[in-house]
Parts: sequence; structure tokens; C-alpha cells
Amino acid sequence: MSAGATGVGSLPGGDAREAARTVTGSFEDFPYLAELPARGPGADMIGRSLGLLVDMYAHVEPSGWRISDRPGRDSRRARSWLGEDLDALEEFTQGYQGRLKVQAVGPWTLAAALELHGGEAVLQDRGACRDLAGSLAEGLREHLADVRKRIPGAEIVLQLDEPSLTAVLLGRVRSASGYRTYRAVDRQVVEGALRDLVAVHDGEVVVHSCAPEVPFALLRRAGVTGVSFDFSLLTEREDDVIGEAVEDGTKLFAGVVPGTDGPLSDPGGSVMGVRKLWRRLGLAPGTLAESVVVTPSCGLAGASPAYARAAQAHCVRAARSLADNPE
Repeated sequence: MSAGATGVGSLPGGDAREAARTVTGSFEDFPYLAELPARGPGADMIGRSLGLLVDMYAHVEPSGWRISDRPGRDSRRARSWLGEDLDALEEFTQGYQGRLKVQAVGPWTLAAALELHGGEAVLQDRGACRDLAGSLAEGLREHLADVRKRIPGAEIVLQLDEPSLTAVLLGRVRSASGYRTYRAVDRQVVEGALRDLVAVHDGEVVVHSCAPEVPFALLRRAGVTGVSFDFSLLTEREDDVIGEAVEDGTKLFAGVVPGTDGPLSDPGGSVMGVRKLWRRLGLAPGTLAESVVVTPSCGLAGASPAYARAAQAHCVRAARSLADNPE
């Protein structure tokens, strides 16, 4: 079995058809629904996920996204762009059968980014956090059903983007004034909300964070099937939890290719760290290909279009190198 490769989510530019063509051309075995934040508010990952909410609305303020009482131009635009992206992906995946990834922001990063009417984050209000997670679950159900209808041969992999998860758990999310931080959220509350969201999809669910100190053990308990992370931020302190996760069947979406322009090493060099990790953990090299999916370290929105294409092609070659030479 060859190791897989896919993207994280965002790409540079604003042309949905060009993005879908690039993604399906680069990742023939594991394409994803690209996000194009350069189009403006509503195409960013927070706005796009707010557009999925059911019976909850948001609009853009100078400080960011804020809860609204009714749907407005900003949430309509987010939905319209998502529709455009889905149309483009559907066009380039006619007859496709295999894994296909869609991304949405998870409940905790959304709660840290979305403001209540008064300007503080939803994160400070436990009831509002519950309502937000429930609305997101409902919206994701509808979204996944739509993707299934459009691309019936797809085995959908749901990725929940949670870059703020660690900050939420450690009480590091800053308040609106910036002078204080919100109280850390209890780990069981965090885990419970994630577990409820994971239950929305009966296929693979991956949580992505390109922040340091990804809570691997908590994510495993919440029932995710894979964790997507920036490989360069791992420390040997995390060896044990990663070893346990892999032995438990959790897939590692290893972000080994830089997300912004720079020289790309040879494909084998890009996955050298993964091979070393396997040796340190005493895992059988033969399990590498089925346990690891190679990705960029984070979204590619900040890269040039040429680098974004090169980075995605590089991920595929690096995955092949891992499968061919696991030692």
C-alpha cells in the first residue's frame, strides 16, 4: 500500500476552477475541497465555517466575526463561495472513487474567534459554546450530505481545523482588550464537544492543528481517526503519546513540506524525520505507509501559486519515497 498525500486546506488565488484543477491534478488519490481566503471575508476558514451554521449567523466587524441576529450579506457570501468551490470540485471529480477531504473549523477555534454581541469571544460563555457546537454539528451534517450527493463515489474524510485548541486548554486565548486571557476550558468539556462533532460523520475524522503541543491523547479519546500537524513542531517529549496513537490505529497526517515559499529538499529528505520517529518508537517500518499521510505543514494561502503547486507535487513524491523505502 502506498503512503497517501493530500493538502491541508487553503490555496493562494481566488479562482475556484483553477484550485479544483490543481488539487485533483496533484492528489489523484486523495483530493480535498480547497479554500481560497484571498477572496475576502467569508472565504477565510472562520467565515466559511460560520456560513455552515444552522440558525446562527455572523457578520464582519473591524475586529473580526461577530454573532448576528439574522443572516446578512457576509454569511450569504460565505455560502455562495462554498457553493462555487463545490461546483468546481464536482466538475473535476466526475466518476471519482476514493478518499476526498473536506475541512471545517472545529468548535473551540470557532469559539475563540467568534465574538458575542459585546465583543468578547464566545469562548467566555459556556452556554454559547454549547449552542455554537450544536449549530456547527447540524451544519456539517447538511454539508457532508451535499458533498455525498455531488460526488457519490467519494469516501469523505472530515477535517476539523483546531489551531486554537491548545490555547483554549491552557487558558492562553486573549480577550478583546488583549490585557487578559480567557479561563482555560475543562479538558472533559473540550473532549465532549469534539466527541459530539466527530459522531456527525461515520467515516474518517481528522483534527488539524499547526500549533505546538497538539493534545494527541485527548483527540484520540474524542474518537478522531487521524491527527494532522506541523511535523517540525514535534518534540521527543511527545514520542510516547504518538507511539500509543499509532498502535491504536490513529493516522498521522504529517506536515513535512513548508507552507510558504522556500527551497524544497529532495522528497526522501522531507520524510527523513518521519522515518527517524518510527525508529525511535520501535515501530515496524512496514507500517509507515498505512499510518502516515504526507501533507504541507499548514495551509498554502500565504504561498505563491507556483510554490503551492510545487509543494503539493512534492508531498506526493515524498509519500512515494516513504512507501518505497520505509527503512
